[in-house]
Amino acid sequence: MPKSKPYQPLAFRILHGSTAALIVLALITGVLIYNVYDARIIGKLPIPDVPRIMGIHKLFGRLFLLGIPFFALYSFHAGQRRLIQPDSFEKLKEIGKPIWWYTLHRIVNTLLLVAATLALITGRQVDENWMRIGDLTQVWYTLHLASWLVMFVCLATHLLMSAKVGGIPLIVSIVDVKYRPSDSPATWPHKIKSWVRNPHL
Repeated sequence: MPKSKPYQPLAFRILHGSTAALIVLALITGVLIYNVYDARIIGKLPIPDVPRIMGIHKLFGRLFLLGIPFFALYSFHAGQRRLIQPDSFEKLKEIGKPIWWYTLHRIVNTLLLVAATLALITGRQVDENWMRIGDLTQVWYTLHLASWLVMFVCLATHLLMSAKVGGIPLIVSIVDVKYRPSDSPATWPHKIKSWVRNPHL
């Protein structure tokens, strides 16, 4: 029998898509800033300088700051099954089995969410003048670079794991624009009110 087509809730697709877009844009602009003002590890890449790139990067950071609470709230409530579970480390013993791959995927999802949050927190503490004067040893800047690197690795691993555990059908279900009548935005106020009354459901 053919496998049933996976379905992702519309709210998840919107929050996931917007969060992913902001993370990717922040990573790209972060690379451009690093290339101009730092470039200590791999040297300066032949990439054209973008005027006011710091302001653009900060804009994406502010947008991410506005959006991440909603995505985090959804992730730790309705999307909890996509994150690390109480028995996750026990499941890691079942190497090679489907549950092992699903467990790795959930761990990576959780690490990506944590790394993105840390990148946001540390980025808010970075003074752009540090880079302009070449002061690249500041602790907050170092922590921001470290969280940015972890976020990049987690994002790449997240994409690979998504392809591994769900293949093309899973990826398509995340970008699909169709939704079920029961998942209509018109039903969201009622669902939110129900959740506020009993967040443990």
